[in-house]
Amino acid sequence: MTAVTATPPATVCTSQQPVFIAFQANNDTLPIVQAIAADNPQAVVDELPGLVKITAPGRLSVCRASIEEAMGREFDLREVHIHLVSLSGEIDETDDEFTLLWRAA
Repeated sequence: MTAVTATPPATVCTSQQPVFIAFQANNDTLPIVQAIAADNPQAVVDELPGLVKITAPGRLSVCRASIEEAMGREFDLREVHIHLVSLSGEIDETDDEFTLLWRAA
């Protein structure tokens, strides 16, 4: 019998180029922004007139569970698109997490 060894999943090599996500500045986005900032300590939150922009080096994660905790209710990540103004980076999206990143060449 031949032994089979599992190959670990390949890690995604990311660039440190900044990524960002920007939302309309309103009461509905406040808990979303707070959750993203808490999950991404390297992120910088810029509050502009009518807009909140969150920038991070290389990677930024938006986690459904964190937003649910901040909002006190269930949250479908597709709701992010209602308040989304712009974003920068490649998108990797599941039901539980929305990640912006730049993959290294």
